[in-house]
Amino acid sequence: MSYLKSLQEAVQPFAKTVGYDILAKNPKTLQLNITRKCNLACKHCHVECSPARDEDMQMRTAERAMELLRDWDFTTLDITGGAPEMSRVYKYLIDTASSMGKKIMTRSNLTIYNDDEYKDIPEFLKERKVEIVASLPFYEEVKTDKVRGIGVFHDSIDVLQRLCTLGYGRDAALQLNLVYNPSGAMIPSSQEELEAIYRTKLKDEYDIDFNNLFSMTNSPIGRFGEWLERSNNMQRYLTRLCDAFNPATVEDLMCLDTLSVDYDGTLHDCDFNLALGMSIAGPHKTIFDIEKNDLIGRKIRTMNHCYTCTAGSGSS
Repeated sequence: MSYLKSLQEAVQPFAKTVGYDILAKNPKTLQLNITRKCNLACKHCHVECSPARDEDMQMRTAERAMELLRDWDFTTLDITGGAPEMSRVYKYLIDTASSMGKKIMTRSNLTIYNDDEYKDIPEFLKERKVEIVASLPFYEEVKTDKVRGIGVFHDSIDVLQRLCTLGYGRDAALQLNLVYNPSGAMIPSSQEELEAIYRTKLKDEYDIDFNNLFSMTNSPIGRFGEWLERSNNMQRYLTRLCDAFNPATVEDLMCLDTLSVDYDGTLHDCDFNLALGMSIAGPHKTIFDIEKNDLIGRKIRTMNHCYTCTAGSGSS
């Protein structure tokens, strides 16, 4: 993480800009980052996943996570990675959470469903009414392939068409949400405007329907952070994020009511803190020793990457 010094020194500390401690509420979403394995190696990936990574959640950790989901006040299970579909515990988690009647979200890069080993997963998700949050960095080939690799755009379009055929984005019970990421060191334009363009382009050109578009600002960590450092863009990008700080976004930050669990059971305030190895505040740091009272009112740990989620209209 050669960029960390620049990240910390580029602009005023995030905590000073906010001016008060950010305290966690009663957590409602249990987010599990279950693997670093991925069939892609995207340039903006904050957890630096790739086909060469093999870290994966053990069943013991998955079972403990399901105990917390059952016994605490969580309403939603959010599964991410990596390509979470490649994890050995993926279907176990979904089946178990489904049996509890919990809302389930899975993050997906879409292209994994073109692999013969994982082609059954869309039907598996449909049967359990799992919400799919799918990455599609842009609605055109060149910019998408620039971020995620040659051929990824058309592979993604093929999968989206299959999902729509299954009813995703069309049946009210089968939610399909897309995620937009800029291809460089910029803050996304209006989410509403982008969603309207995505909706028109994808429908008119590919007959694809979806429910919502989430516009995400790239976090200056992981591979994107390394690129910012190498290209001498860290100062400029952090300044842009800092200048766009919107205090109204703080009360809606995802970290306030989400507990993020890494594949090894360590606990974090969010997936970005997870990527940086920043565990939650307090004496109990893992899924095996945490107590419910440890979570409510704890101080959220922040650093300058947190400007990502508070720039403009927010990205959390």
